[in-house]
Amino acid sequence: MRRMILAAGLLFGVWALQAQTPVPTSWAEDGGKVMSEGYWKIWNPEVQAKIDRNIEQNRKADAVVQVPAGVDVKVEQVSHSFLFGGNIFLFGQLQTDAQNRQYEQTFGDLFNAATIPFYWKTLEPEKGKPRYEAGSPYIFRRPPTDPIVDFCNKNHIFAKGHAIIYGMRMWGQPVWMPEDRKQMEYYFEQHIRELATRYKERVQMWDVVNEPIDQANRGLMPDDYTYKCFKWAMEYFSPSVIFNLNDIDMHGGLPYIRRYVEIARNLIDRDVRIDNVGGQMHIFNPNEARQIAEGDSILTPEHLWSVVDCLRGADRPVQVSEVTICAPDATQEGKMIQAVIARNLYRLWFSEPGVTGITWWNVVDGGGASGEPSYSGLYDIDMDKKPVYEVLDNLINHEWKTNLTVRSDENGLLKFRGFRGVYKLSWKDKKGKEHSMEYNLR
Repeated sequence: MRRMILAAGLLFGVWALQAQTPVPTSWAEDGGKVMSEGYWKIWNPEVQAKIDRNIEQNRKADAVVQVPAGVDVKVEQVSHSFLFGGNIFLFGQLQTDAQNRQYEQTFGDLFNAATIPFYWKTLEPEKGKPRYEAGSPYIFRRPPTDPIVDFCNKNHIFAKGHAIIYGMRMWGQPVWMPEDRKQMEYYFEQHIRELATRYKERVQMWDVVNEPIDQANRGLMPDDYTYKCFKWAMEYFSPSVIFNLNDIDMHGGLPYIRRYVEIARNLIDRDVRIDNVGGQMHIFNPNEARQIAEGDSILTPEHLWSVVDCLRGADRPVQVSEVTICAPDATQEGKMIQAVIARNLYRLWFSEPGVTGITWWNVVDGGGASGEPSYSGLYDIDMDKKPVYEVLDNLINHEWKTNLTVRSDENGLLKFRGFRGVYKLSWKDKKGKEHSMEYNLR
């Protein structure tokens, strides 16, 4: 029995040591323990230095603030202007109350934005009986929307609705939708008006139309429906609500992505208000993650830079709207591979001018749709944090937040350079009284 206990203790010690191993950031740190030499040749020191320069240039700004002269000011960044989000599709659907509370805390502790599931097919499975309210019938990954919107508003989480209209019949349209283009138009407009009336500015951003490019292979839709849906959204929603067009796999070739940009520009030329263009990155195949780790040139920095540059051709900000990075397997090595890939992708996207947000797709292992990978979460199925959670937390809450103490000059000017977002500035006057103010570094 004692041998068994000692053996278990040794195994636990080995596991704990592995779990605490820092995620490598270069070949010098890794040495082939997680990623191959070929991978680190792709994500080499020159690439990393370029990303660092771009983050400094594109994500920071110079602040000049009037405060009392000659005081030491504590500068604390309390929020980002950049949107770091996740889909919140498992809200209230985990096994225990404690797990549900932990899931909720991810939005606030890590993410400042949440993508809420408004897929019409499951939002209104029975005509005229939408599942908005708490207590609506259970559907996996499709919780009632009212409680999520309330949660986001209460906790200052930026709320994004996904999606008003989705042309893929498997996910988008209710089964009761008529097979007639003109009749469909009536229901589409009614649906958009109903969402606008119910949620007003409480949902700050919407994917108005999701994945419109490949409609020929996705099912019957009204003629020119993307244009019409945006026009209806413009009519019924407040001008302050942000409208997205969402499509394309950032794996794809540039001709495909250029076609997406052409569609966006055509809509804009026809007086459609598109505020952001969204691009997706889904590493769904565990074998693909393994190939990337082995040095396959599936996702090179050069390709990703060219994709973002192409998307900027729409003359609109870019949202990396759906990110799936599947681990090759559930081993510690597999989890570390996922974390390294995520770190480099997030750093590159965050460094790019014009990119204004990144949204992780499935927050918990096993929480994806049918056919999506089981090992793509930030948490495992028991809600234990994986290395990828720690990576994102370190980037978002530490490396990319500015916290320092600066002394104001003789004219009372406080000068510093920091990441864009909201700050709390605090100091003591000559009598020791504490003062503070909020400052938005735009």
